[in-house]
Amino acid sequence: MAKELSNYQQKLVERYYKNLDTIMLNKLAEIVSDLYLADTSAKRDRLWKRAEKAMLNLKIQPALVRHIMTKKDVQVLAKNLNDWLAISKKR
Repeated sequence: MAKELSNYQQKLVERYYKNLDTIMLNKLAEIVSDLYLADTSAKRDRLWKRAEKAMLNLKIQPALVRHIMTKKDVQVLAKNLNDWLAISKKR
C-alpha cells in the first residue's frame, strides 16, 4: 500500500527532479576531480564506470559518450563537462 506524500514532500521530490541535471553535472565534476587524484588503476576504472553512468543519465549523445570512454582522458571529459555546465547555466 503506497503512502501519500505530504505537500512538503511532494515539493521536495518535484524540486529534485527539476534540478536532476544540475545534480548529475555536479556529481560528474566530483568524479573528474577524483579521476585526477586516483592513484590506482582499479580506482580509475570504477570512476570511469561512474562517469559513463552519469553521462548516460544526463542523456549525452551516445557517440560522444563512446568517444570519451574510448579515450578515457580526464582532460577530454573535463573539457566536455565545462561545455555542459555552460549550457546548463544558460537555461
